[in-house]
Amino acid sequence: QLVESGGGLVQPGGSLTLSCTASGFALDDDHILWFRQVPGKENEGVSCINSPDGSTEYADSVQGRFTISRDSAKNTVYLQMNRIEFGDTGIYYCAAQPRPQFRRCILSPAYNVRGQGTQVTVST
Repeated sequence: QLVESGGGLVQPGGSLTLSCTASGFALDDDHILWFRQVPGKENEGVSCINSPDGSTEYADSVQGRFTISRDSAKNTVYLQMNRIEFGDTGIYYCAAQPRPQFRRCILSPAYNVRGQGTQVTVST
């Protein structure tokens, strides 16, 4: 099971940190993807982190603004969101891309399990 938290209302230019905590399995075992859902648009992969080497990938839309990281001791993956823009509004999900099915993490929203999502709303 994956549980996201940390979403909320934020002004443009602000910051948020989203958390994705796993129970029942170790996040280190899988690649982890963050993707977002915006009404009327296709789901967009935002960032992912590879296991075990911790290398990361980012969508062009968030490159340089978002940072994904993993805390193995807490079994949690984070998405640090800085310089937030209106276009970042959406429901953010974390999802597991298990090895060896996935050789590397991919930004396409393909996964075997995801959390319930956390809402991020950017507004003045």
